[in-house]
Amino acid sequence: MSPAFGAMEVEHYSKGVLLEPFVHQVGGHSCVLRFNDKTICKPLIQREHQFYETLPTEMRKFTPQYEGVVSVSFEEDEDGNLCLIAYPLNGDHDNLESLDNSDCESKSKLLRWTNKKTMLLENEKIPKEWVRQHRKEEKMKSHKLEEEFEWLKKSEVLYYTVEKKGNVSSQFKHHNPWSMKCHQQQLQRMKENAKHRNQYKFILLENLTSRYEVPCVLDLKMGTRQHGDDASEEKKANQIRKCQQSTSAVIGVRVCGMQVYQAGTGQLMFMNKYHGRKLSVQGFKEALYQFFHNGIYLRRELFESVIKKLTELKSVLEKQESYRFYSSSLLIIYDGKERQEVAVDSDPEDLEDLSEESSDESAGAYAYKPTASTVDVRMIDFAHTTCKYYGEDSVVHEGQDTGYVFGLQNLIDIIKEIRDESSE
Repeated sequence: MSPAFGAMEVEHYSKGVLLEPFVHQVGGHSCVLRFNDKTICKPLIQREHQFYETLPTEMRKFTPQYEGVVSVSFEEDEDGNLCLIAYPLNGDHDNLESLDNSDCESKSKLLRWTNKKTMLLENEKIPKEWVRQHRKEEKMKSHKLEEEFEWLKKSEVLYYTVEKKGNVSSQFKHHNPWSMKCHQQQLQRMKENAKHRNQYKFILLENLTSRYEVPCVLDLKMGTRQHGDDASEEKKANQIRKCQQSTSAVIGVRVCGMQVYQAGTGQLMFMNKYHGRKLSVQGFKEALYQFFHNGIYLRRELFESVIKKLTELKSVLEKQESYRFYSSSLLIIYDGKERQEVAVDSDPEDLEDLSEESSDESAGAYAYKPTASTVDVRMIDFAHTTCKYYGEDSVVHEGQDTGYVFGLQNLIDIIKEIRDESSE
């Protein structure tokens, strides 16, 4: 039986857990939701579920950890706010002990994400008059937010200012227009189907951004082919056209989404898949450069780690017989909050590695030195993955996924070019 929900008492999770939008989703069309700080969930697709349950051991370090299956229902509260609530699968209560769920919001806490992106936290001790007035104000704000969101959806590249007050990471909610778009579309689909169906299975996966204070995320669509073997002729033609009109056909990789923190201005830069499709090979290279640039200087210390992980992944995939990762994506993630203060009268050895930009621009009592940064490289989205071990697939492929490996090699080469050119 799959693990899910974890260390909560049975009577607690029988009430359900409210799912929130996952604000660091930068690409894809499937809705990704936040289950808790360390776990996300997304609609279960049988082929993807099968992949996670059978993937080779050597690939596990390059994919999110699979953490089980939950049942998700679409619900409305008395004010018509649309909610997605996760419940344990029937009979799973005895096998829900492995997932830390201490930071989950229960349904009983009345935390609501509405279809207009507003959030309201009610407390039983708060006077009802105050609650009514607060609701009225929130509804007025929601109309303005909705108008702003419609504008954001039309923008392929945009900058969004992060408020200076408080912790930077605490300001992320409502800032990522792509995640909100996917969330709204999911709510609308479930609302339309509510009369006929109101119980869905979602898979639980590791939240790859949880370790980072300000996650910078690059979503790359990998491979020279995107359509699955079971695609209709219309779908096949559409996917072939997208590949031919983008960098996918030329170098086997294209930008599907991006989120980068600009340290100089305190802004978040977002790039969506529509812009990524328009990029030339040179434009793709410039987008990669932009991903590794924090608005002040290039994060050169990230290159070797990224190249090492990509090279290792390429070696692993070259040994995988029969797998085809059609329409799969590759995530590269690092922390945008990377600088620590170092006193200028520190030991000279502590300051010798200061970047040129830092040493030139530093003034006053402190200079700044980049800390060691952790970079993550993971494969995601396996709804169209196929392998001879699946059994029921009519088309059986032999050897490695050459289109994906081709894209990886080109990605490695372009990052090396950026590294070498920046050090000249």
